[in-house]
Amino acid sequence: MQNNKVLIIGGPTGSGESTITNALVEKYPLFKRLVTATSRAKRSGETDKQNYYFFTKEEFEKNIASGNILEHTYIENRDTYYGTYKPDLEQKLQSGYVIVNVDYVGVLYYKKHYNALAIFIKPESIESLAERLKKRNPEMTEQELSMRLENAENEIRNEEEYYDYSVINADNCLNEAIQKVEAILKSHGFQLN
Repeated sequence: MQNNKVLIIGGPTGSGESTITNALVEKYPLFKRLVTATSRAKRSGETDKQNYYFFTKEEFEKNIASGNILEHTYIENRDTYYGTYKPDLEQKLQSGYVIVNVDYVGVLYYKKHYNALAIFIKPESIESLAERLKKRNPEMTEQELSMRLENAENEIRNEEEYYDYSVINADNCLNEAIQKVEAILKSHGFQLN
């Protein structure tokens, strides 16, 4: 079992988990972001193997069967898989710390198999999350927005408890949220240099 090599930063879509992950990766060269595998369609501006490993649903299921997907979640109301692509994880563990952005299924997997530290990022309110999601994707339909907000409320209510810490990423307070995450990392022996 590896010790203090994997950091989980999770939270609902739009909470800032990716932004905080990217800030840590940019600031600390020892941190590498795990690129998640997904069966969802590529969005405009996204690059395969950089934003996600994009697979068709059938390819994703073949990777599960072959053991190349270590853990995964299927989001039924979006007919989409997300999971850990083993080759990416193994390669990044060689060079330092790995930050993974996963849901509670991934949290349980990484805590069990990698002794991971898990930090849950959440918005100050569902209303502020709705505004963030609308700004990020103005062409999002009301139905999709409603579905994402429902998923976010469920994650906060049912998944936050699986994490070691929770950090509120309030609107216009991103630096404060990053500083809280850094303080948690230091307290757990992560080398931030």
